[in-house]
Formats: sequence, C-alpha cells, structure tokens
Amino acid sequence: MLGEILQMILNHFRSAPPLLTECSLGLVVYILNSISNISETSSTRTSHKCIMSQSNPKEDYKYSCALCNRKFKQKFNLKVHHRTHTGEKPFSCDICQKSFSMKRLLVIHKRIHTGEHPHACAICQQKFRQMCQLQAHIRTHTGEKPFSCDICQKSFSAKSSVEQHKVIHTGERPYSCSVCQKTFTQRAILDRHVRTHTGDKPFSCDICQKAFSDKGNMLKHKVVHTGERRYSCYVCQKAFKRKTELTLHARIHTGEKPFSCDICQRAFSQKGNLDNHKLTHTGERPYSCGDCRQTFKRKHHLDDHMKKHTGEKPFSCDICHKAFAMKHHLDLHKITHTGERPYSCSVCQKTFKRKSHLDSHSRTHTGEKPFSCNICNKAFAVRVNLDTHKVIHTEERPFSCSICQEAFKRKRDLNIHARTHTSEKPFSCDICQKAFSRKDTLYDHMSIHTGKDPYSCPVCQKTFRWKSNLNTHVKTHAG
Repeated sequence: MLGEILQMILNHFRSAPPLLTECSLGLVVYILNSISNISETSSTRTSHKCIMSQSNPKEDYKYSCALCNRKFKQKFNLKVHHRTHTGEKPFSCDICQKSFSMKRLLVIHKRIHTGEHPHACAICQQKFRQMCQLQAHIRTHTGEKPFSCDICQKSFSAKSSVEQHKVIHTGERPYSCSVCQKTFTQRAILDRHVRTHTGDKPFSCDICQKAFSDKGNMLKHKVVHTGERRYSCYVCQKAFKRKTELTLHARIHTGEKPFSCDICQRAFSQKGNLDNHKLTHTGERPYSCGDCRQTFKRKHHLDDHMKKHTGEKPFSCDICHKAFAMKHHLDLHKITHTGERPYSCSVCQKTFKRKSHLDSHSRTHTGEKPFSCNICNKAFAVRVNLDTHKVIHTEERPFSCSICQEAFKRKRDLNIHARTHTSEKPFSCDICQKAFSRKDTLYDHMSIHTGKDPYSCPVCQKTFRWKSNLNTHVKTHAG
C-alpha cells in the first residue's frame, strides 16, 4: 500500500508544474519510508542518494548557446532557447493560427478558445488558466510580497511586477514600434499599441461576440452581462464591478490625492483628472470636429460631441425611457426619479444632486473664481460661465437651427430658439400652471405671485420686478 501511495505522489509531481525540486521529491521518499519504519535496502539508499546529492555545478550546465553563451543543464532547454534568437515558432494554434516557440505556451493559449480554467482558488473559487496566475492571486488573500526591488526595496507579490518596476530606475524603453517608432517599457504594452495600427481585435466576448484589442477591456466588458459587483467599500459598503472603481471611490473617504500638477501643485485623486488639468496650462485642444470645427482637449469629449451631429442617443432611462447621448447624463437624470441629494454644503447645509453643483455653490461662500479668460482676464466661479463668456471674443456661431439655419454662439440660445418652431413650453408655474418656453421668463412670472422684486440696482439698491426695467434703470447712472 505504501509503495502505491509513493508511486501516486511521484506521478503527481512529475505531471504537475515543476514547483518542487528533486530534493523535495527525495524528502517525500524519506518521510514516507521513515513513517512506515521500512529499512532501506542498499539499492534504495543508492537511489535516495542519487536524488538528494548535489552534482558538480560545472557539469550541470554543459550545454551553452553559441550566440549569447548562456548555459543550460539539458540539451532540450538549449534547443528551446535558440528559438529566442531565430524567432522560430513551430507550434501553432489550429483555431486562430497564432504560433508559439514552446508547446506548453500553445496548450495555455488554447484555453482562451475552450474557456478552460483548470486552476481554482480554494478561498474565493476564482478560476485561472495558468498555475502561476493562481499563485499570484493567492497572494492577494495572504498579502505576501516576496519579491523586492534591490534599488528602493519596494516589495511586490509577483516577480514580473518587480521587473516592470525596475524600469522606473533605469528609464530604459527597450521595445519600439516599427510603424511609428514610439518606445515602451514592456513588450505587452508594445503589443497592445501595435494593434492600434493593425486594427487587430483578438479578444472577443463569448456572450455578445464584441471584439477588443486588449484583454483587460474584454474582461471589464463582460461584467456588463453579469452585473456582478464583487468589490465593496469597507466604509459605506457601496459595491463596484471593478477594483479600479473601488480604489478611486475609497479616496472620497480618505481624501487622498496622489496626483499633483508639477506647474501649480494642485492635487487630484485621479490621474485622468490631472491630465485634463494640465491642458489648462498649455491651452492645447488637439481634437477637432470635422463638421463644425469645434476643438476639444480630450478625444472622448470629441466623441461625445459628435453624437450631437449624428443624433445618436444610446443610453436610455429604464424608468421613463428618456434617451441620452452620454452615460454621464443618464446617471445624472436618474437622480430626478429618486430625489436623492447626497451632497450638502458645510456652511449653509443646502443640498445638491451633483458634487459639481456643490463645488460651484461653495464658491459663493469663499468668493473663489478659479476660471479666468485668457483674453480679457475676467474671472468666473464656474467653468461653464467662462466657456459661455469666451464666445464674446469670437464671431464663431457653431450652433445652427436645422429648420431656418439661423446660427447661434451658444447651444442654449439655439435650444431656446428651437422652441419658436415647436411651440414647446417646458417650464410651468406650479401655482397657476401657466407655461413658458424660457426658464428666466418663468422666474420673472413668479414675482406676480410672491410680490417680490427680485432684481436690484448694484448702485442705488432700487428693486425691480422685471430684469428689462433694471437694465433701463442702470443706464440712468451711466448718464
């Protein structure tokens, strides 16, 4: 029986990935034999010595590469190594024809097509294609970081992470694109970049068949189908689909802002926000619309803008079915159904639906005006007011009516104008139900019910019910 157990263990280790050394196998033999109190025969001792003894290191590495002089214990390993010089990839996938230098790599690759994940975590049951991936994953549970940088001593859970990190110290970018000559620190990043030239999208969703150039993006996409939210905040228990979203959210509680501008030292919680901010110093707007020539700082801003021309509105509310061009606008809209106002002012306790509204409101207390015009230096508390103001300096009228072709400097002016064609009056008085096409007209109308004169002269403080009357009055001070 003991012999059968021993043989089974040895067979398992021989078929498994080479995690255990020959010494470890010898130790297994030794322990099993000791437990059973079986006296070793001379032949067994000889076999055991063979496993446990160390051979001459010089004799171990007797096969050397004629090109780089690297040495190997076995001729097979030298043969595999030669392929790094020749580029030979004799093993190809019969499904997608991708080639590999080693048969083991082909076996692992085929699991992409079969969906096989043979290695499962005993703690959370997450499955992996490769044993090394499982081993790295287990360290997320244990917190173990056995690999450290010999320069700054920063520790990592994976050896590959150390190698990637070390490039920070050397500044080396050994991988370059043959098309545009852009250089990269990692081969994997170069491979992803090359796909921007080739248009290759080798990773596809097995549910909807949508294809992606990057595996990470494909995995993120799949959460759309499952709706799973595996990552939850330990402070407020809010759950997220992606770990990166949880990391960003956690900074709301900690106040951490690890990304700072090297020009003005303003700090940000997200790198993307820092990148956007830096453009305020350069003024660069590299993305332009081919229809109206409007320029943008970020490509996704241009992509969102293009939907105005195409009329595309892919995001719809599941409650009222109103459609939106941008997901962000849908998220903001949904709050109108819930009535939620999660952001409150620490000074006056006024609450807001959006954090941006709270930030703008807070400046009414501080008097801060961080947005200034680069032409006349006039300052504004809200960025949208600056953008609206800048149109004064140009004759550009990018927004035109599709019915009468009248052009406008601002989109809101176009929206107001469009109602003259549709007769739409979306703003109604909640006292008498009279409807208006403009919000400011409703505001003026409300003074009839309240008896208040909402407009006051900044010179003599005289009040007026109508803004037009105030404007006429102000001219009397000017002479």
